[in-house]
Amino acid sequence: MTGGGTGGHTYPALTAIRALQARLAASGRALEVLWIGTQDGLEARVAPAEGIAFTPVATGKIRRSSNPLKMVSPANVKDMARVPLGVAQARKAIADFQPDVVLATGGYVAVPAGLAARLCRRPLVLHEQTVRLGLANRKLAGSATRIAVSSESTIPLLSEEARRIAVVTGNPVRPEVLSGHADKAIETLGLSGFDRRLPTIYVTGGAQGSQQINEVVRDVLPWLLEHANVVHQCGTANVEALHEHSTRLPPGQAARYYLTGFVGPELPDVLALADVVISRSGAGTLAELTALGKAAVFIPLATSAGNEQAHNARHLHEGGAAVALLGEVTAATLRDAVGPLLMEPACRASIAQQARAHGKPDAADRLVDVILSAASG
Repeated sequence: MTGGGTGGHTYPALTAIRALQARLAASGRALEVLWIGTQDGLEARVAPAEGIAFTPVATGKIRRSSNPLKMVSPANVKDMARVPLGVAQARKAIADFQPDVVLATGGYVAVPAGLAARLCRRPLVLHEQTVRLGLANRKLAGSATRIAVSSESTIPLLSEEARRIAVVTGNPVRPEVLSGHADKAIETLGLSGFDRRLPTIYVTGGAQGSQQINEVVRDVLPWLLEHANVVHQCGTANVEALHEHSTRLPPGQAARYYLTGFVGPELPDVLALADVVISRSGAGTLAELTALGKAAVFIPLATSAGNEQAHNARHLHEGGAAVALLGEVTAATLRDAVGPLLMEPACRASIAQQARAHGKPDAADRLVDVILSAASG
């Protein structure tokens, strides 16, 4: 296994490992895994916590720019000089471990490990979480045995050679996300003031929260609470300011507003309770919401690598499976976007149905099929 740096690359890898372990265990076999990652990436914490052997290698980060001259920056040149060292380290790790297959889920560390797999003549399976191939997977496509992609719309974007080895699997979703209970969220979070006759909105900007989403929701909050209950995950650093603002809400509205810095193990139950989700449009979020068939309003992170969040959101928006705010985001634009979802149940149901049609809750099993096929030659 190689890939990581962020949760978007790390958690699909972990979900695939768990699914592969379960598949093999069902036939009395065991899985041996070595995770090749970076010392300071998320994978360096996740793998050992899961009991997975981990070895770090050197890698370099490319700082992107629309100006080609800025790409040749001292920092980029210095980091790229580390890649050959990383390839050598990964080659030794793979030669010693002798894997049946190497799975790469993206991130800068996937490049040296993926190249090392080719040097060691080991089958290489790439998994891409976003609509467009990320930079690491583009670099490795020529070395891959199979390329697993998350969306049918990715296939036309591939080269003719890559299309021949591509297969649509979807993006692995943690099984627990699919098994939540709305009533449990009401009980666990103490949402006794929620009016279950109204739809519930879940607002999230990711684990750290999003200042942009927090501010625009704050500005439209009284209007939202006229039509819905709201669970707002804002990031721990933002709780105090938003709580102070919420103290000015009328008591009836305040009872239908739940503010929290972080949603942990209760996330599956919160998602089960939610009728509408307002969030960023990272690949993992899209995979979860489409697998669940949730109506969503996406506010893409403008600074995401390769503008991938905007591509992800636009893909679902054009398919009638979500609402994407791709221009300036204000209280007015958010109100216009979410209004029909709250006040027109048929509209909300239609978008949820289309979202479910795009979802692939069995993505982990599909990816396991590809891995086992590549391993068996």
